[in-house]
Parts: sequence; structure tokens; C-alpha cells
Amino acid sequence: MNTIDATTHTDVLIAGAGPTGLVLAIDLARRGIRHRLVDLADRGFPGSRGAGLQPRSLEVFEDLGVLGAMRAAGGPCPPLMLWEGDRQVREWDMFVRAEPTPAVPYGEILMLPQWRTVEILAARLEELGGHVDFETELTGFDQDEDGVTATLTGPDGTTETVRARYLVGADGGRSSVRRALDVGFAGEPVDERVSLLADVVVDGLERTHWHVWPEAPGGRLMLRPLEGVETFQLVARYEDPDAQPDPQRDGTTEALQRLIEERTGRSDLKAGEVHWTSAFRPRMAMVERFRSGRVFLAGDAAHVHSPAGGQGLNTSIQDAYNLGWKLDAVLRRGAPDSFLDTYGSERMGVAADVLGLSTRIHHEDDGGQPRRGPETLQLHVGYPESPLSRELRHDLPEGALRAGDRAPDAPCEDPASGARVRLFDVFQGPHATVLALGDAEPAAVPEWVRVFRPVDVDGHVKEAYGSGYFVIRPDGYVGLATDDAEDVGAYLATLTG
Repeated sequence: MNTIDATTHTDVLIAGAGPTGLVLAIDLARRGIRHRLVDLADRGFPGSRGAGLQPRSLEVFEDLGVLGAMRAAGGPCPPLMLWEGDRQVREWDMFVRAEPTPAVPYGEILMLPQWRTVEILAARLEELGGHVDFETELTGFDQDEDGVTATLTGPDGTTETVRARYLVGADGGRSSVRRALDVGFAGEPVDERVSLLADVVVDGLERTHWHVWPEAPGGRLMLRPLEGVETFQLVARYEDPDAQPDPQRDGTTEALQRLIEERTGRSDLKAGEVHWTSAFRPRMAMVERFRSGRVFLAGDAAHVHSPAGGQGLNTSIQDAYNLGWKLDAVLRRGAPDSFLDTYGSERMGVAADVLGLSTRIHHEDDGGQPRRGPETLQLHVGYPESPLSRELRHDLPEGALRAGDRAPDAPCEDPASGARVRLFDVFQGPHATVLALGDAEPAAVPEWVRVFRPVDVDGHVKEAYGSGYFVIRPDGYVGLATDDAEDVGAYLATLTG
């Protein structure tokens, strides 16, 4: 085994190049923060598994500069077609269809295979000068008061020592980082029944619908056409709790052909090339803490969900988006290390709530006609109890925007240029924003914060925000809401130490 003698240095070492690790790396790259992103695999995730991107995630992707590519590659969730054998029973819409509004520009889920999401994120990271070190394993680490010393092992067995200020474990549900920390990961099965997943070509089935046989012999079968490719995502649940489908054995073209015929009663459907297979038994679990010294856990390394409701991938993206700007605050803005404790305090509650939601939806889906409500869109996720949320106004009407809430979008006019803009255009980027909707001018605003006083041509800003002064965090949440401009400078000082 060869060893690279020199120790390399970076600010943030990220283990795991799935959507969580990639989003964090993109956010750090655009902030100019040194980082390393490593992954044990030899390429990006190959399967379609986490295919539903919720509206809040689309807002994150817009900020990170990848939404256009995501929307070009993806599409809306198709209506379900419920079958009994070869007979169509009824059409069913899983999601409540919602038109965009001034405050919510993306009202519906976007469907996109996870492998394509990963490809787009990786391409964006490369545009920003970053990359993924594939076939590189984090084989050990130690931490002290000032940082983490990690050992990386490359594809040829060469070992490298990396010294990082912080380490982020985004390495999935079987996280080696979490195991090395010996952090508790309490959970329980959501369902004793196992499911087989496959991305497979299926001829003879219309691509206009998500086809479901809820009462199929042996267990429910679902076939959803994947966006931009000729394959379908197959999900076959086994009602027998002792069933142990093996992806290698049961994921061949021949085996899937037999399964499709047995469960649909249709011999005209032909299975073709198989691109990916997996098997899973739904479970829920969450770590007892998201931080241990200089090491953070994010995504599936911190929480695993039933896939029902499309919450796991989206919650993981939000973990990374929450952590990125806080690492920036400590590494470049002078905030104390303790500022990073807010990552865990904010995300723990969110993860617990989402685990409960996805578990409830999983059991509701047993009826065969699943329905997703607005609670799955993640637009109502917020941090009202966070130490970073300061609501200083009084006598607010019911339903009013409050500190800790997601900051809404609104069309308006830029007073400097006279151009029509959206608030999301103003918020986009690594900075924080002071939205000034009062007469006074906020003072003591640092250079990394943009002050914006919109011309509210159509009244949409007032409808969404009312009046006063709002500090919009870099991750798009209202940090401060006040009627007094003098509160702004004091609040911003807490974000930088």
C-alpha cells in the first residue's frame, strides 16, 4: 500500500457524493470555501430511487443555479392508472394540482430520476471549479479542538492524510462516519414487507400514466415511466413477510418478465433491458444528534424514511442547504464555532416531523389510492423556535408571516434599475438580504448583506410580508422580523460574532 507523505489541508471534507453531499459542495464552492468531496463508488448513484423533487427543493435548486436543467430533464407527476389484471379501473391523481402564485412560484412536485439529479448537480459543481473524488474511501478519522485528521484510501490502495476544519458525513443510511462516531441511530421498521425496485424497459405499456395494480397476486405492483429515458421504475411489494427478493436473482429481464405477467395477468407486456435493481424494507430512524464535535451528519446518514410521500431526498437537500451558509459564517464571517450548533437544533425537529409524516403516508397508501396533500411540499417547514429566529413585532394577525418561516417570493420593481424582478432574484446567491419595507434606513449592515427596498407595483410584496424590516437568511428563511430599523444591525451582528 502506497502512502502520500504530505498532509493536504481543506476547510470541509464531505464523505458521500449523493444529492446531500453535492448540494453542500455546490454551496461551499460558490462561497469560495475549500472543500473535498469523496465517494466510495466509482460513479454517481445509478438508480431512480428518490425521484420526486418537492417545490421547496426546486426553490433551493433555483438558488444554486440548476433549476433550469432540472426542469428541462424532468416532468410533472403523471396521473395514476389503477388496474385489476388487464382491466383499467380508474384514473387517479396522487397530487393536488396547483398553479404557481406570486408567493409560491413552484406549486407541484417535479419528477426526475435520482441518477439524473445527481448528474446535474455534479455538472454544476464542476462549473464552479469543484469535483468528486470517486473510488475514494474515508477509512478513518480523528478529531481535536481545531479540526479533523482523516485518512482517505484511493482506488489503487494509496492512502492520503487530509486535515480539515470540519467533516460532514453524507454517506447514506449505512454511514461509516456515523458508526465511527458511535452516535445512536434509533429506529424501527415501518413495514415488514419487502419491495423490489428496478429501472427496466417495458414494452406494451403507455407512458402517459403511473400504472398501479394495488391488489396484484403476491403484492402491489407499480410501473412509472421515467422522465427522459425509455425505462420504467418498477416497484413490487411482497405481501409475504418472509419473502427475500434478491436484486441479482430477481432483477434479471427474465425474472421481471415472470413477475410482471404473474401480477398483471398480461402476457403482452415485455420486460427488456434492466438498468438498476435494489430491494428494501421501509424503516424509519434518526440520529440522537446531528453534530459530534467537528463532525456533522446530514441526509440519510442522519435520518432514513419510508419513500412514501417523497420526503427523504428533499429533507436531505435541506440539511445541506441549512449547513452550508453556517459553515461560511464560521469559516469566513467570524461567527463562533457554537453558531454551528443551530444546524442540529433546527434540523432535528424538522427530521422528526418528516419521519412522522412519511410513516403516516406509507400506511395510508395501503388503500391503493394514495393522495398527497400540501404538507408534503415542504413549503411550510420552518424554524420558529430557532435561536436565529427573532420575531419582534406585536399583534400580528392570524396567518401573518413570522420569523422562522420560509421567505415568500413576490414580483416587484428594482428601484435602482426600474427593472421588473422577483424577490427570489434578489435573494439568489450566498448573501443575506435585508428587505426594507419601512421608511427608515437600516444601519450597520455588513458588506455580505444586500439591502433591498422593492417598488411594490402590484401589491404582492405587501400581501406576502406586510410592513417592517425582514432579514432573509442565505437559505431563504426569515431570520428577523421587526418594525424598527435599528434592530437590523444588532441581529446581523449575531450572524457574524
